[in-house]
Amino acid sequence: MMQRDSEATKDIVVIGAGVVGLSTAIRIQEKGGYRVTIIAETFPIDSKNIRYTSHWAGAHHVSAAFDDKRQREMDKETFEIMWKDSAHGRPIQGCFLRHYHTEFRSDGVDPTEWLDYMPEFRSVSNNELVPGATHGWTFTTFTLYPPVYLNWLLNRFLTDGGTIVRAQLQHISQAMQGGISGLPQKPDAIVACVGLGARFLGGIEDKEVYPVRGQTIALRAPWVKYGRTLSCADGSYFYMMPRVTGDVLVGGIRVANDWFPVPREEDRSYVLAGVLAICPELAPPEVRAERMPTIDDLRPLIVEEGCGLRPGRKGGIRLEAEWFEASPQTKIPVVYNYGHAGMGFQSSWGSASIALDLLEETLAGGKLDTNKGTN
Repeated sequence: MMQRDSEATKDIVVIGAGVVGLSTAIRIQEKGGYRVTIIAETFPIDSKNIRYTSHWAGAHHVSAAFDDKRQREMDKETFEIMWKDSAHGRPIQGCFLRHYHTEFRSDGVDPTEWLDYMPEFRSVSNNELVPGATHGWTFTTFTLYPPVYLNWLLNRFLTDGGTIVRAQLQHISQAMQGGISGLPQKPDAIVACVGLGARFLGGIEDKEVYPVRGQTIALRAPWVKYGRTLSCADGSYFYMMPRVTGDVLVGGIRVANDWFPVPREEDRSYVLAGVLAICPELAPPEVRAERMPTIDDLRPLIVEEGCGLRPGRKGGIRLEAEWFEASPQTKIPVVYNYGHAGMGFQSSWGSASIALDLLEETLAGGKLDTNKGTN
């Protein structure tokens, strides 16, 4: 429901319009009592580029929380929300595909502890294992189509009274001082969902943030309606996830501190070979009827390739709040929500809930005078 201005008593500026920024802005907006503005350089309506990672995501929901309890809780909350959104007849059309997914491993890791809440979760028998796997677990999940989902989030935010401003910030204080057209002159708080930009944005400059390069390939293979991943003892990792479009997104590249912005041929061949090994059914049925397929049989199926720089962070997601000195006379609370690496979609709603709690606790605990933001 759209908020009336009289109800929006505090002005909040969210920096960043990726999946985390959009979800966090909506969570704050729907709480009530806030008027929210998103400022970003790139929005979902823009063409895909290396500076906006969310467009390049898979994106399926398969948690990799390991022993991180906070991550498990965020992922589970997000799954429950998205599972409802993925139901037949829900308002997001052309976005979600529910399907069976199998997690194969040979790295000795047992994901049961953080995946057993998934529908129809069970371990697989030895005769179901793919080459290179020693164990496997299967369950029902979903894949979402990022361009549709992200634009749906943006439209939801705008329809409920949100405002967007397109600008490139050089320093976080520029969002606090009213010098950018469209931003509130004296915001009550800033929420920084800046992804990889946290490394460079003045006032944050978090050197614990680094890129984890991914290279993905979309194959036109509508006959494949299930997903698979394989995590090997040597650190290699391959994944495939079907989309509602009839494409299957495949990948297996995750290299830290690699800034290369376009697809590499050697990575393309590596990924195609890896996913073909765990799913020969990716090749056209007529090929498989005659012989064993090769990666050359997959190349004609390629409809899109791309690179994304996942926003990794040593120490994990930064979810905390502090009072930031915008000027010698002014301090404004800042909530940080970034560093999700490749788990932005999987933890988006859960991290947004934590960010909202931090925002409200900080605003309630701070002593703001009539000039706003002065501690």
